[in-house]
Amino acid sequence: MNKNRDTPIEISPETFRKIGYQLVDAVAHFLDTLPDKRVTPGESPQHLKKIIGHVSLPDQGRAPDELLAHAATLLFDHSLFNGHPKFLGYITSSAAPLGALADLLAATVNPNVGAQILSPMATAIEKQTVQWLAELIGVSPEYGGILVSGGNMANFTAFLAARTAKAPKNIKEEGISGASSKLIVYCSKTTHTWIEKASHLFGLGTHSIRWIPTDDAQKMDNALLEQAIQNDLQKGYQPIMVIGTAGDVSTGAVDDLEGIAAICKTYQLWFHVDGAYGIPAAISPAQKPLFKGIEEADSIALDPHKWLYCPLEAGCTLVKDPNHLIETFSSHPVYYNFSNKDEAVSQNYYEYGLQNSRGFRALKVWLTLQQVGRKGYIQLIEEDIQLAKLLFDLAKAHPELEAITHHLSITTLRYVPSERLRPTDQRETYLNTLNQALLNTLQQGGEVFLSNAIVAGKYCLRGCIVNFRTSKKDIEEIIDIIVREGKKMHQKLIS
Repeated sequence: MNKNRDTPIEISPETFRKIGYQLVDAVAHFLDTLPDKRVTPGESPQHLKKIIGHVSLPDQGRAPDELLAHAATLLFDHSLFNGHPKFLGYITSSAAPLGALADLLAATVNPNVGAQILSPMATAIEKQTVQWLAELIGVSPEYGGILVSGGNMANFTAFLAARTAKAPKNIKEEGISGASSKLIVYCSKTTHTWIEKASHLFGLGTHSIRWIPTDDAQKMDNALLEQAIQNDLQKGYQPIMVIGTAGDVSTGAVDDLEGIAAICKTYQLWFHVDGAYGIPAAISPAQKPLFKGIEEADSIALDPHKWLYCPLEAGCTLVKDPNHLIETFSSHPVYYNFSNKDEAVSQNYYEYGLQNSRGFRALKVWLTLQQVGRKGYIQLIEEDIQLAKLLFDLAKAHPELEAITHHLSITTLRYVPSERLRPTDQRETYLNTLNQALLNTLQQGGEVFLSNAIVAGKYCLRGCIVNFRTSKKDIEEIIDIIVREGKKMHQKLIS
Protein backbone atom coordinates (compact mmCIF):
# COMPACT_ATOMS: atom_id res chain seq x y z
CA MET A 1 0.00 0.00 0.00
CA ASN A 2 1.40 3.38 -1.02
CA LYS A 3 1.47 5.61 2.06
CA ASN A 4 2.59 8.71 0.15
CA ARG A 5 0.01 11.37 -0.55
CA ASP A 6 -0.93 11.56 -4.23
CA THR A 7 -0.63 15.22 -5.20
CA PRO A 8 -0.39 17.17 -8.47
CA ILE A 9 2.64 19.10 -7.24
CA GLU A 10 5.16 16.42 -6.30
CA ILE A 11 7.81 15.34 -8.81
CA SER A 12 9.38 11.91 -8.61
CA PRO A 13 13.12 11.70 -8.00
CA GLU A 14 13.61 10.21 -11.46
CA THR A 15 11.70 12.98 -13.21
CA PHE A 16 13.33 15.68 -11.12
CA ARG A 17 16.76 14.34 -11.96
CA LYS A 18 15.94 14.16 -15.68
CA ILE A 19 14.48 17.64 -16.08
CA GLY A 20 17.10 19.09 -13.74
CA TYR A 21 19.91 17.74 -15.91
CA GLN A 22 18.15 19.04 -19.02
CA LEU A 23 17.83 22.50 -17.49
CA VAL A 24 21.46 22.60 -16.36
CA ASP A 25 22.55 21.61 -19.87
CA ALA A 26 20.39 24.39 -21.31
CA VAL A 27 21.79 26.94 -18.84
CA ALA A 28 25.37 25.87 -19.59
CA HIS A 29 24.74 26.29 -23.32
CA PHE A 30 23.15 29.68 -22.72
CA LEU A 31 26.14 30.94 -20.72
CA ASP A 32 28.57 29.57 -23.29
CA THR A 33 26.83 31.32 -26.18
CA LEU A 34 25.86 34.52 -24.32
CA PRO A 35 28.55 36.75 -25.95
CA ASP A 36 27.17 35.82 -29.38
CA LYS A 37 23.63 36.93 -28.55
CA ARG A 38 22.11 40.37 -28.76
CA VAL A 39 22.07 42.19 -25.43
CA THR A 40 18.30 42.54 -25.84
CA PRO A 41 15.81 41.72 -28.59
CA GLY A 42 14.19 45.12 -27.98
CA GLU A 43 10.67 43.71 -28.15
CA SER A 44 7.60 45.73 -27.18
CA PRO A 45 5.35 44.77 -24.24
CA GLN A 46 2.56 44.09 -26.73
CA HIS A 47 4.75 41.67 -28.66
CA LEU A 48 5.79 39.86 -25.47
CA LYS A 49 2.16 39.58 -24.38
CA LYS A 50 1.37 37.99 -27.73
CA ILE A 51 4.22 35.49 -27.31
CA ILE A 52 3.03 34.18 -23.94
CA GLY A 53 -0.56 34.16 -25.16
CA HIS A 54 -3.89 35.57 -24.04
CA VAL A 55 -5.00 32.65 -21.91
CA SER A 56 -6.73 32.21 -18.57
CA LEU A 57 -5.37 30.22 -15.66
CA PRO A 58 -5.55 26.57 -16.79
CA ASP A 59 -7.93 24.17 -15.07
CA GLN A 60 -5.69 21.19 -15.63
CA GLY A 61 -1.98 21.02 -14.89
CA ARG A 62 0.79 20.24 -17.38
CA ALA A 63 3.91 18.11 -17.23
CA PRO A 64 6.83 19.84 -15.43
CA ASP A 65 9.39 18.95 -18.11
CA GLU A 66 7.26 20.60 -20.78
CA LEU A 67 6.69 23.70 -18.63
CA LEU A 68 10.33 24.12 -17.68
CA ALA A 69 11.56 23.77 -21.26
CA HIS A 70 9.02 26.35 -22.42
CA ALA A 71 9.99 28.79 -19.67
CA ALA A 72 13.68 28.44 -20.53
CA THR A 73 12.95 29.20 -24.19
CA LEU A 74 10.94 32.28 -23.25
CA LEU A 75 13.70 33.65 -21.02
CA PHE A 76 16.65 32.76 -23.24
CA ASP A 77 15.03 34.21 -26.38
CA HIS A 78 13.21 37.26 -25.02
CA SER A 79 15.24 38.83 -22.20
CA LEU A 80 17.67 41.65 -21.66
CA PHE A 81 20.91 39.96 -20.61
CA ASN A 82 22.76 41.87 -17.88
CA GLY A 83 25.42 39.15 -18.03
CA HIS A 84 26.25 40.04 -21.65
CA PRO A 85 29.75 41.53 -22.04
CA LYS A 86 28.32 44.67 -23.67
CA PHE A 87 25.77 45.35 -20.94
CA LEU A 88 26.98 48.48 -19.15
CA GLY A 89 23.58 49.78 -18.10
CA TYR A 90 22.53 50.86 -14.64
CA ILE A 91 24.31 48.88 -11.90
CA THR A 92 23.21 45.30 -12.39
CA SER A 93 26.21 43.03 -12.53
CA SER A 94 26.88 39.90 -14.49
CA ALA A 95 25.91 37.21 -12.00
CA ALA A 96 28.29 34.52 -10.81
CA PRO A 97 27.16 31.13 -12.21
CA LEU A 98 27.76 29.61 -8.77
CA GLY A 99 25.05 31.93 -7.47
CA ALA A 100 22.45 30.28 -9.69
CA LEU A 101 23.29 26.88 -8.24
CA ALA A 102 23.27 28.39 -4.75
CA ASP A 103 19.74 29.68 -5.28
CA LEU A 104 18.63 26.20 -6.35
CA LEU A 105 20.15 24.71 -3.21
CA ALA A 106 18.67 27.42 -0.98
CA ALA A 107 15.20 26.97 -2.48
CA THR A 108 15.42 23.21 -2.06
CA VAL A 109 15.99 23.36 1.69
CA ASN A 110 13.78 26.50 1.86
CA PRO A 111 14.77 27.74 5.32
CA ASN A 112 12.88 30.67 6.82
CA VAL A 113 15.77 32.84 7.95
CA GLY A 114 13.61 34.86 10.28
CA ALA A 115 14.41 32.90 13.40
CA GLN A 116 17.28 30.73 14.60
CA ILE A 117 15.05 27.75 15.33
CA LEU A 118 13.60 27.84 11.81
CA SER A 119 16.96 28.12 10.05
CA PRO A 120 19.87 27.01 12.23
CA MET A 121 22.52 26.58 9.55
CA ALA A 122 21.18 29.33 7.27
CA THR A 123 21.31 31.79 10.19
CA ALA A 124 24.90 30.82 10.95
CA ILE A 125 25.85 31.29 7.29
CA GLU A 126 24.16 34.70 7.12
CA LYS A 127 26.00 35.85 10.26
CA GLN A 128 29.32 34.82 8.74
CA THR A 129 28.41 36.45 5.43
CA VAL A 130 27.71 39.75 7.18
CA GLN A 131 31.05 39.49 9.00
CA TRP A 132 32.90 38.80 5.75
CA LEU A 133 31.24 41.73 3.97
CA ALA A 134 32.38 44.03 6.79
CA GLU A 135 35.93 42.67 6.51
CA LEU A 136 35.88 43.01 2.71
CA ILE A 137 35.15 46.76 2.77
CA GLY A 138 37.58 47.41 5.63
CA VAL A 139 35.40 48.03 8.68
CA SER A 140 35.37 46.11 11.93
CA PRO A 141 33.97 42.56 11.72
CA GLU A 142 32.06 43.49 14.87
CA TYR A 143 29.57 45.35 12.69
CA GLY A 144 26.28 43.48 12.68
CA GLY A 145 23.77 43.41 9.89
CA ILE A 146 21.25 41.70 7.73
CA LEU A 147 20.81 40.60 4.12
CA VAL A 148 17.94 42.37 2.34
CA SER A 149 16.59 42.62 -1.19
CA GLY A 150 18.74 45.50 -2.44
CA GLY A 151 19.85 49.09 -2.07
CA ASN A 152 16.47 50.61 -1.25
CA MET A 153 15.82 48.14 1.56
CA ALA A 154 19.41 48.32 2.84
CA ASN A 155 19.16 52.10 3.09
CA PHE A 156 15.61 51.96 4.52
CA THR A 157 16.78 49.62 7.26
CA ALA A 158 19.61 51.96 8.23
CA PHE A 159 17.33 55.01 7.98
CA LEU A 160 14.89 53.51 10.47
CA ALA A 161 17.70 52.56 12.84
CA ALA A 162 19.00 56.14 12.68
CA ARG A 163 15.54 57.55 13.26
CA THR A 164 15.04 55.36 16.32
CA ALA A 165 18.47 56.23 17.71
CA LYS A 166 18.27 59.99 17.22
CA ALA A 167 14.56 60.83 17.48
CA PRO A 168 12.79 61.24 20.84
CA LYS A 169 12.81 58.01 22.84
CA ASN A 170 9.02 57.74 22.82
CA ILE A 171 8.90 57.47 19.01
CA LYS A 172 7.61 53.86 19.07
CA GLU A 173 4.64 54.87 21.18
CA GLU A 174 3.96 58.42 20.03
CA GLY A 175 5.31 58.41 16.47
CA ILE A 176 7.00 61.31 14.70
CA SER A 177 4.15 63.59 15.71
CA GLY A 178 5.42 63.35 19.28
CA ALA A 179 8.71 65.05 18.35
CA SER A 180 9.05 68.55 19.79
CA SER A 181 10.96 69.78 16.75
CA LYS A 182 11.22 68.88 13.06
CA LEU A 183 13.64 66.04 12.29
CA ILE A 184 16.12 66.82 9.48
CA VAL A 185 18.36 64.63 7.30
CA TYR A 186 21.19 65.75 5.00
CA CYS A 187 22.51 64.33 1.73
CA SER A 188 24.03 65.50 -1.52
CA LYS A 189 21.84 66.51 -4.42
CA THR A 190 23.04 63.40 -6.28
CA THR A 191 21.84 60.95 -3.62
CA HIS A 192 19.71 58.08 -4.93
CA THR A 193 15.95 58.49 -4.80
CA TRP A 194 15.65 56.04 -1.91
CA ILE A 195 16.00 58.98 0.50
CA GLU A 196 12.81 60.54 -0.85
CA LYS A 197 10.97 57.26 -0.42
CA ALA A 198 12.31 56.82 3.11
CA SER A 199 11.45 60.33 4.29
CA HIS A 200 7.95 59.98 2.86
CA LEU A 201 7.23 56.43 4.02
CA PHE A 202 8.72 56.74 7.48
CA GLY A 203 7.07 59.92 8.60
CA LEU A 204 9.58 62.73 8.20
CA GLY A 205 8.25 64.08 4.92
CA THR A 206 10.33 65.14 1.92
CA HIS A 207 10.65 68.70 3.26
CA SER A 208 12.85 67.23 5.98
CA ILE A 209 15.60 66.54 3.41
CA ARG A 210 18.38 69.06 2.95
CA TRP A 211 19.85 68.56 -0.52
CA ILE A 212 23.46 69.75 -0.31
CA PRO A 213 25.08 70.96 -3.56
CA THR A 214 28.08 69.13 -4.97
CA ASP A 215 31.43 70.51 -6.05
CA ASP A 216 33.04 70.20 -9.47
CA ALA A 217 34.09 66.64 -8.67
CA GLN A 218 30.45 65.65 -7.92
CA LYS A 219 31.21 65.33 -4.18
CA MET A 220 28.96 66.79 -1.50
CA ASP A 221 30.19 70.24 -0.44
CA ASN A 222 30.97 69.68 3.24
CA ALA A 223 31.24 73.40 4.00
CA LEU A 224 27.68 73.89 2.77
CA LEU A 225 26.64 70.78 4.73
CA GLU A 226 27.89 72.21 8.00
CA GLN A 227 26.32 75.57 7.22
CA ALA A 228 22.95 73.87 6.61
CA ILE A 229 23.17 72.02 9.93
CA GLN A 230 23.94 75.23 11.79
CA ASN A 231 21.04 77.03 10.09
CA ASP A 232 18.60 74.29 11.11
CA LEU A 233 19.82 74.29 14.69
CA GLN A 234 19.24 78.05 14.84
CA LYS A 235 15.67 77.48 13.64
CA GLY A 236 15.06 75.00 16.45
CA TYR A 237 15.00 71.95 14.18
CA GLN A 238 16.58 68.63 15.13
CA PRO A 239 19.21 67.29 12.67
CA ILE A 240 19.45 63.50 13.02
CA MET A 241 21.57 62.04 10.20
CA VAL A 242 23.89 62.72 7.28
CA ILE A 243 24.10 60.40 4.28
CA GLY A 244 27.43 60.14 2.53
CA THR A 245 27.60 58.49 -0.88
CA ALA A 246 30.31 55.95 -1.63
CA GLY A 247 29.81 55.70 -5.36
CA ASP A 248 27.14 57.98 -6.81
CA VAL A 249 24.91 55.96 -9.14
CA SER A 250 25.17 58.51 -11.97
CA THR A 251 28.89 59.22 -12.04
CA GLY A 252 30.54 56.96 -9.42
CA ALA A 253 31.80 59.89 -7.33
CA VAL A 254 32.68 59.23 -3.68
CA ASP A 255 31.95 61.92 -1.10
CA ASP A 256 34.58 63.11 1.39
CA LEU A 257 33.51 60.52 3.94
CA GLU A 258 36.19 61.40 6.47
CA GLY A 259 35.04 65.02 6.47
CA ILE A 260 31.38 64.00 6.84
CA ALA A 261 32.30 61.70 9.72
CA ALA A 262 33.97 64.60 11.54
CA ILE A 263 30.91 66.81 11.06
CA CYS A 264 28.61 64.08 12.34
CA LYS A 265 30.80 63.64 15.40
CA THR A 266 30.76 67.39 16.11
CA TYR A 267 26.96 67.63 15.95
CA GLN A 268 26.22 64.12 17.29
CA LEU A 269 24.47 62.99 14.12
CA TRP A 270 24.06 59.49 12.73
CA PHE A 271 26.54 58.93 9.88
CA HIS A 272 25.16 56.67 7.17
CA VAL A 273 27.08 55.64 4.06
CA ASP A 274 25.16 54.65 0.95
CA GLY A 275 27.71 52.36 -0.62
CA ALA A 276 25.20 50.19 -2.47
CA TYR A 277 27.26 50.43 -5.65
CA GLY A 278 30.74 51.66 -4.93
CA ILE A 279 31.91 50.55 -1.53
CA PRO A 280 33.28 47.13 -2.61
CA ALA A 281 36.05 49.13 -4.34
CA ALA A 282 37.43 49.84 -0.86
CA ILE A 283 39.03 46.38 -1.11
CA SER A 284 41.38 47.72 -3.81
CA PRO A 285 44.62 49.15 -2.38
CA ALA A 286 44.59 51.79 -5.13
CA GLN A 287 41.03 52.91 -4.31
CA LYS A 288 41.05 52.52 -0.53
CA PRO A 289 42.07 56.16 0.20
CA LEU A 290 38.81 57.30 -1.44
CA PHE A 291 36.86 55.56 1.30
CA LYS A 292 38.75 56.86 4.31
CA GLY A 293 36.22 57.53 7.04
CA ILE A 294 33.88 54.56 6.46
CA GLU A 295 35.13 52.99 9.68
CA GLU A 296 33.34 55.85 11.48
CA ALA A 297 29.99 55.11 9.85
CA ASP A 298 27.10 54.18 12.11
CA SER A 299 25.55 52.27 9.21
CA ILE A 300 26.50 51.23 5.68
CA ALA A 301 24.42 49.96 2.78
CA LEU A 302 25.98 47.74 0.13
CA ASP A 303 24.62 45.45 -2.56
CA PRO A 304 26.38 42.16 -3.31
CA HIS A 305 24.18 41.91 -6.42
CA LYS A 306 25.96 44.98 -7.78
CA TRP A 307 29.76 44.97 -7.62
CA LEU A 308 30.19 41.60 -5.93
CA TYR A 309 28.59 39.83 -8.91
CA CYS A 310 25.90 37.93 -7.00
CA PRO A 311 22.51 37.17 -8.58
CA LEU A 312 19.55 39.31 -7.65
CA GLU A 313 18.38 39.83 -4.95
CA ALA A 314 21.13 40.54 -2.42
CA GLY A 315 21.57 43.77 -0.48
CA CYS A 316 23.07 44.25 2.98
CA THR A 317 22.81 46.70 5.87
CA LEU A 318 25.80 46.91 8.22
CA VAL A 319 25.46 48.69 11.57
CA LYS A 320 28.33 49.51 13.92
CA ASP A 321 26.19 48.73 16.98
CA PRO A 322 23.72 45.97 16.01
CA ASN A 323 21.64 46.75 19.10
CA HIS A 324 20.26 49.71 17.14
CA LEU A 325 18.62 47.23 14.77
CA ILE A 326 17.08 45.27 17.62
CA GLU A 327 15.82 48.45 19.28
CA THR A 328 14.21 49.44 15.99
CA PHE A 329 12.69 46.20 14.74
CA SER A 330 12.31 43.74 17.61
CA SER A 331 8.89 42.70 18.82
CA HIS A 332 7.69 39.62 20.69
CA PRO A 333 4.12 38.62 19.86
CA VAL A 334 2.62 35.78 21.88
CA TYR A 335 2.54 33.44 18.87
CA TYR A 336 6.36 33.52 18.54
CA ASN A 337 8.22 30.78 20.36
CA PHE A 338 11.66 31.74 19.11
CA SER A 339 13.54 32.03 22.39
CA ASN A 340 16.78 30.17 22.78
CA LYS A 341 18.63 29.26 25.94
CA ASP A 342 21.92 29.98 24.23
CA GLU A 343 21.15 33.69 23.79
CA ALA A 344 24.82 34.64 23.47
CA VAL A 345 25.12 33.09 20.02
CA SER A 346 21.55 32.72 18.75
CA GLN A 347 20.12 35.34 16.45
CA ASN A 348 16.61 35.89 15.16
CA TYR A 349 16.82 37.95 12.00
CA TYR A 350 13.21 39.12 12.23
CA GLU A 351 14.55 41.40 14.98
CA TYR A 352 17.08 42.97 12.59
CA GLY A 353 14.86 44.22 9.78
CA LEU A 354 11.44 44.71 8.26
CA GLN A 355 10.75 41.12 7.25
CA ASN A 356 9.59 38.25 9.44
CA SER A 357 9.63 35.46 6.87
CA ARG A 358 12.92 35.69 4.99
CA GLY A 359 14.49 33.68 2.20
CA PHE A 360 18.05 32.39 2.27
CA ARG A 361 19.73 35.22 0.30
CA ALA A 362 23.04 34.80 2.06
CA LEU A 363 23.97 31.44 0.53
CA LYS A 364 24.84 32.76 -2.93
CA VAL A 365 26.84 35.61 -1.39
CA TRP A 366 28.62 33.30 1.05
CA LEU A 367 29.60 30.85 -1.69
CA THR A 368 30.68 33.54 -4.18
CA LEU A 369 32.84 35.27 -1.59
CA GLN A 370 34.64 31.97 -1.02
CA GLN A 371 34.96 31.12 -4.71
CA VAL A 372 36.48 34.49 -5.62
CA GLY A 373 38.34 35.36 -2.41
CA ARG A 374 39.87 38.69 -1.44
CA LYS A 375 42.56 38.61 -4.14
CA GLY A 376 40.05 37.65 -6.79
CA TYR A 377 37.80 40.59 -5.93
CA ILE A 378 40.74 42.97 -6.02
CA GLN A 379 41.55 41.73 -9.52
CA LEU A 380 37.96 41.89 -10.81
CA ILE A 381 37.16 45.32 -9.38
CA GLU A 382 40.43 46.88 -10.52
CA GLU A 383 39.92 45.46 -14.02
CA ASP A 384 36.42 46.95 -14.17
CA ILE A 385 37.82 50.33 -13.15
CA GLN A 386 40.55 50.08 -15.79
CA LEU A 387 37.98 49.27 -18.47
CA ALA A 388 35.86 52.26 -17.47
CA LYS A 389 38.98 54.42 -17.69
CA LEU A 390 39.66 52.98 -21.14
CA LEU A 391 36.14 53.95 -22.21
CA PHE A 392 36.80 57.48 -20.94
CA ASP A 393 40.22 57.73 -22.64
CA LEU A 394 38.95 56.42 -25.98
CA ALA A 395 36.04 58.88 -25.87
CA LYS A 396 38.41 61.72 -24.97
CA ALA A 397 40.64 60.87 -27.93
CA HIS A 398 37.81 60.56 -30.45
CA PRO A 399 36.92 63.70 -32.45
CA GLU A 400 33.18 62.92 -32.32
CA LEU A 401 32.92 62.04 -28.63
CA GLU A 402 33.18 64.12 -25.49
CA ALA A 403 34.34 62.38 -22.31
CA ILE A 404 32.54 63.95 -19.36
CA THR A 405 33.39 62.08 -16.13
CA HIS A 406 35.13 58.99 -14.84
CA HIS A 407 34.85 57.75 -11.25
CA LEU A 408 35.34 54.14 -10.11
CA SER A 409 33.84 51.94 -12.87
CA ILE A 410 31.46 54.54 -14.31
CA THR A 411 32.20 56.73 -17.32
CA THR A 412 29.90 59.34 -18.83
CA LEU A 413 30.32 60.65 -22.35
CA ARG A 414 28.29 62.03 -25.23
CA TYR A 415 28.28 62.07 -28.99
CA VAL A 416 29.16 65.42 -30.56
CA PRO A 417 28.98 65.68 -34.37
CA SER A 418 32.18 66.78 -36.06
CA GLU A 419 30.58 69.47 -38.23
CA ARG A 420 29.77 72.89 -36.91
CA LEU A 421 26.52 72.98 -34.96
CA ARG A 422 23.86 75.62 -34.50
CA PRO A 423 24.44 78.89 -32.62
CA THR A 424 25.93 78.53 -29.16
CA ASP A 425 22.67 79.19 -27.31
CA GLN A 426 21.05 76.23 -29.10
CA ARG A 427 24.03 73.90 -29.13
CA GLU A 428 23.54 72.29 -25.70
CA THR A 429 19.82 71.84 -26.23
CA TYR A 430 20.47 70.06 -29.51
CA LEU A 431 23.22 67.84 -28.06
CA ASN A 432 20.92 66.82 -25.22
CA THR A 433 18.19 65.92 -27.70
CA LEU A 434 20.65 64.07 -29.92
CA ASN A 435 22.17 62.00 -27.12
CA GLN A 436 18.81 61.13 -25.60
CA ALA A 437 17.59 59.88 -28.98
CA LEU A 438 20.89 58.04 -29.48
CA LEU A 439 20.56 56.29 -26.13
CA ASN A 440 17.04 55.13 -26.97
CA THR A 441 18.31 53.69 -30.24
CA LEU A 442 21.25 51.94 -28.57
CA GLN A 443 19.05 50.40 -25.87
CA GLN A 444 16.63 49.00 -28.42
CA GLY A 445 19.28 47.99 -30.95
CA GLY A 446 20.69 45.08 -28.98
CA GLU A 447 24.39 45.64 -29.73
CA VAL A 448 25.17 47.45 -26.48
CA PHE A 449 23.16 48.58 -23.48
CA LEU A 450 24.08 51.87 -21.81
CA SER A 451 22.09 54.11 -19.49
CA ASN A 452 22.05 57.89 -19.02
CA ALA A 453 23.24 60.56 -16.61
CA ILE A 454 22.72 64.30 -16.40
CA VAL A 455 26.01 66.02 -15.54
CA ALA A 456 26.09 69.81 -15.27
CA GLY A 457 23.03 69.99 -17.48
CA LYS A 458 24.49 67.71 -20.14
CA TYR A 459 22.56 64.59 -21.18
CA CYS A 460 25.23 61.86 -21.20
CA LEU A 461 25.58 58.27 -22.18
CA ARG A 462 26.64 56.34 -19.10
CA GLY A 463 28.61 53.11 -18.98
CA CYS A 464 28.89 51.26 -15.67
CA ILE A 465 31.16 48.23 -15.70
CA VAL A 466 30.35 45.70 -13.01
CA ASN A 467 30.72 42.88 -15.47
CA PHE A 468 33.37 40.17 -15.31
CA ARG A 469 32.65 39.25 -18.95
CA THR A 470 33.45 42.69 -20.42
CA SER A 471 36.82 42.93 -22.16
CA LYS A 472 39.04 45.56 -23.78
CA LYS A 473 37.73 44.42 -27.16
CA ASP A 474 34.14 45.07 -26.03
CA ILE A 475 35.00 48.61 -24.96
CA GLU A 476 36.67 49.35 -28.30
CA GLU A 477 33.66 47.97 -30.17
CA ILE A 478 31.25 49.98 -28.00
CA ILE A 479 33.05 53.19 -29.00
CA ASP A 480 32.62 52.27 -32.67
CA ILE A 481 28.92 51.48 -32.16
CA ILE A 482 28.26 54.80 -30.41
CA VAL A 483 29.96 56.80 -33.16
CA ARG A 484 28.27 54.88 -35.98
CA GLU A 485 24.80 55.21 -34.48
CA GLY A 486 25.48 58.78 -33.39
CA LYS A 487 26.19 59.80 -36.98
CA LYS A 488 22.98 58.15 -38.14
CA MET A 489 20.91 59.86 -35.48
CA HIS A 490 22.47 63.26 -36.20
CA GLN A 491 21.66 62.94 -39.89
CA LYS A 492 18.12 61.88 -39.04
CA LEU A 493 17.56 64.86 -36.76
CA ILE A 494 18.91 67.50 -39.14
CA SER A 495 17.30 66.12 -42.31
